[in-house]
Amino acid sequence: MTKLNKFSFEKEFFNKSNTKLPTKFSLEQNYPNPFNPSTKIKYAIPLFGRDERGGLVTMKVYDILGKEVVTLVNEYKQTGKYEVEFDAEKLSSGVYFYTLSIDEYLASQKMILLK
Repeated sequence: MTKLNKFSFEKEFFNKSNTKLPTKFSLEQNYPNPFNPSTKIKYAIPLFGRDERGGLVTMKVYDILGKEVVTLVNEYKQTGKYEVEFDAEKLSSGVYFYTLSIDEYLASQKMILLK
């Protein structure tokens, strides 16, 4: 997490060298969980046929009432494994859900913020 003055930035990491391309979609459980104040979420976009075209990736976080809290990812991603860091420093303790949407694929996980 990089902090400049009052702003926080989430980083995404991708290492294609020496990495086996994923064969299926996946959204892993965040780590650590429970967390305070930040956690990491890994996900994978598989190879589609012979190309590495990937797709439009959207990852959002929701509170226990289903209200969208933040969009962590909303951009085109190529085939590969990714990790995003979620900073919840300004949120209240509680249960949150995060979703990953890529084309017709949708997955969700639960995470717990403890302060």
